[in-house]
Amino acid sequence: MKELRIQGDEREDHGGGPPRWVWILGVVLIVLALLGAGGWWWWTQSQVPEVQTANAQARGGAGGNAVLQATGYVTARRAATVSTQITGTLTEVLFEEGDKVRKGQVLARLEDHALRAALDMARANVKSAQANIEATRAQLAQAQSDLRRQDELALSGMTTRQLAEQARTAVTATAAQLEARRREADAASAQAAQAQVNFDYTVVKAPFSGVITAKAAQVGEIVSPLSAGGGFTRTGVGTIVDMDSLEVDVDVNEAYIGQVKSDMPAEAVLDAYPDWRIPAHVIAVVPSADRGKATVKVRVALEQKDQRVVPDMGVRVSFLAGKAQAQAAPPPGVLVPRSAVVTRDGADVVFVVVGQKAAARKVKQGTPVGDQAVVLEGLKAGEPLVLNPPEQLQDGGAIKLTAAK
Repeated sequence: MKELRIQGDEREDHGGGPPRWVWILGVVLIVLALLGAGGWWWWTQSQVPEVQTANAQARGGAGGNAVLQATGYVTARRAATVSTQITGTLTEVLFEEGDKVRKGQVLARLEDHALRAALDMARANVKSAQANIEATRAQLAQAQSDLRRQDELALSGMTTRQLAEQARTAVTATAAQLEARRREADAASAQAAQAQVNFDYTVVKAPFSGVITAKAAQVGEIVSPLSAGGGFTRTGVGTIVDMDSLEVDVDVNEAYIGQVKSDMPAEAVLDAYPDWRIPAHVIAVVPSADRGKATVKVRVALEQKDQRVVPDMGVRVSFLAGKAQAQAAPPPGVLVPRSAVVTRDGADVVFVVVGQKAAARKVKQGTPVGDQAVVLEGLKAGEPLVLNPPEQLQDGGAIKLTAAK
């Protein structure tokens, strides 16, 4: 019995603390609580809408005398896709995108062995025809000398009349041969000129000064001025743009086109450089409407140009009032994108960005200006607004700001 007795220091102490399983259960509960809190935080964050923003713009100040605004793109009135006038294989391409070229500068060359041989043959034919002319001219001079001697002999009675007539006929025949040789020389010269033109077609030159914006072919490719079957034949070598011909084409809603006149002052702002205001003026209102978009195209000239302006850039144009109108008080209200104004409970509302939340604010609208809404009351210039507010967004709702696309 003594051997079965447990010593006191070997006994499990139940009175000194909770059992081990209690500690394990506590740790598990803490982990589950943390996971639940993390999941709840992730779920709430996933419910926060991502929105884009834009600032309300003042109608006064710089450009504040704008009577209408419209968007469009920079276009080039003088641009060309340069191609060859004959089908051939490229042996040289002497430009890259971005290169500035002069009018008449050689841009590319085609394989020209056959055409060069034809040109050499045509030039040789011209020289042969000219040599025939000289030989026939000498024959004519001899025939004319013979005729003079026969005439002298005929006056002295020392020759027959028949011989004199034969000498005169020889002069006439040789003169006709000389004229024929001249016509043959003209034909040979024309053939040489044609051969020269065909040979010149192997050299592609810049039709005007400008900048290369696209390189469409490489050495070894076949180029043709006509569209060929398959994808192995190029129809162009490159595209050249005259940067001095850049202007802006904008689409103006046909409901407001009556406010735009030729030579009307304007101001252009490129999307890429929003702080650069470019003086401009209206060139012309194109007398044609787009039935699908209900817009009319307006051509606008830029009065300042530099290397920052390139074709196809997005641009916003403000059509300005005349000088007399500009001296008057600026029109009331601020301009905001139409997508920022929504209807909530029958009222026009915008959501102003305050920190990471959106504050709903009722506004009063005026007559729209182009694709912008005019807010007369309830908003100040410079305040950031939520674009396209989602239906679930409410006053004071959390938002996540994203960069505009």
